[in-house]
Amino acid sequence: MSNTAVDTASRPADVPIEWPWMDRFAGLGEAFFTRLDATGLPAPVWVGRHDDLARELGLPLGWWGSEDALGALAGNQRLPGSHPLASVYSGHQFGHWAGQLGDGRALWLGELSTPLGPMELQLKGAGRTPYSRMGDGRAVLRSSIREFLASEAMHGLGIPTSRALAVVGSPQPVVRETVETAAVVTRVAPSFIRFGHFEHFAAANRLEELRRLADFVIDNHLPACRETGGNPYASLLAEVTRRTAQLIARWQAVGFCHGVMNTDNMSILGLTIDYGPFQFMDAFDPAHVCNHSDTGGRYAYHRQPNVAYWNLFCLGQALLPLLDDQQQALDALEPYKTAFPTALQRAMGAKLGLHAVSEGDDALIDDLMRLMAADRVDFTIAFRRLGDSIASGGPARDLFLQRDAFDAWHARWRQRLQAEPDFSPEATRLAMHRTNPRIVLRNHLAEIAIRRARDGDFSEVDRLLKAFAAPFDERPDEDDLAAFPPDWAAGLEISCSS
Repeated sequence: MSNTAVDTASRPADVPIEWPWMDRFAGLGEAFFTRLDATGLPAPVWVGRHDDLARELGLPLGWWGSEDALGALAGNQRLPGSHPLASVYSGHQFGHWAGQLGDGRALWLGELSTPLGPMELQLKGAGRTPYSRMGDGRAVLRSSIREFLASEAMHGLGIPTSRALAVVGSPQPVVRETVETAAVVTRVAPSFIRFGHFEHFAAANRLEELRRLADFVIDNHLPACRETGGNPYASLLAEVTRRTAQLIARWQAVGFCHGVMNTDNMSILGLTIDYGPFQFMDAFDPAHVCNHSDTGGRYAYHRQPNVAYWNLFCLGQALLPLLDDQQQALDALEPYKTAFPTALQRAMGAKLGLHAVSEGDDALIDDLMRLMAADRVDFTIAFRRLGDSIASGGPARDLFLQRDAFDAWHARWRQRLQAEPDFSPEATRLAMHRTNPRIVLRNHLAEIAIRRARDGDFSEVDRLLKAFAAPFDERPDEDDLAAFPPDWAAGLEISCSS
């Protein structure tokens, strides 16, 4: 048993559990947060519980799933030794400076030493904080289920993300566009620090706190930034730039739209965080906007790479007081221009069974995407079927209206595959199936789980959670999860309201 984990050994029920809190973020000082307790929920019930993640974190087996655990994750009681807090940050929202923001409905429970390394626990929807900006600090069942499932769907795809440990529901009413019921999702991540944390202190000209925050991130999360021999804060910006480029390339490669790429929703560690009006695309449309509140289309799928670059510039601006000059910031940001397209080409090439990069690959990929967009071909199903369509157009061809154009593209692709070292159709098919998921969290799958949960049936939440642990596998009992979306799915609208 790891000596860094919560003790999971059998023990008498009256022996208290010693939680290995580290709480390094709290050591930054009260300029960075406000301490407060959660506002609990009446009659809490388990909606979703991630038993595998609990084991990975080393949570006590006798505690996990108990009434004490339910009460703690509903916000009704503190975890032993926990000292909750809400952190303050600022940010740009939809391209405009929004000023002070902060954890308006999130509560940081602390940081644990776990077998996975240091992990922070956070409740989302645990009540009003000083940063709620007239909001109620609550989350609703709908959005909580979506975040719980999306976090694990992304993790199953190998995309850096916060994780989801549990969802607790309650009959307490919450008013949004309609009256809904409350829920709390427990989130897990190595850190929840965002670009906006840096922007907050830079905008207020609080340079001591800005430096303390940057030193904290470097020393505790990115220590290699001190080993470059240059300005460590420039190295920090360069590393965040690299991680962000890799992350956005992975989003694009699975057709994922975040929906609210504000600077306060951008992780300093390059994680996907703050799942709100996200969507895995059905029919491919480069201009698709998944957020019904985004009337200007700022966060459309094809704009995500440039928005990420813009957000990095905001981070660079915030770090300027710690850098030698403006050029140093520009130099740290410049690699995004090559890192992102390189990462995307590799990811998209792998989806087509291409492992070596060859001249003409960009055109091959772009031409396929244009065909898919013109015919509104299902993004996930198209790439999955291509793996079964190497010898002939076969299953993939049936997805396209422009059959002749697809046939011409397929001939080019087949010729390119044969240039791969040791090419074989079967090995390529298997490799493509390990890269192109069979199952993603489509809007209609989440909606079905939400509708059943509202009726007290949480089985579909559990079923989807298990499916997302192995989204590339072929399992007959999950055929419905891999099918085309029903017609009614096109009418689903997801907004910032949650």
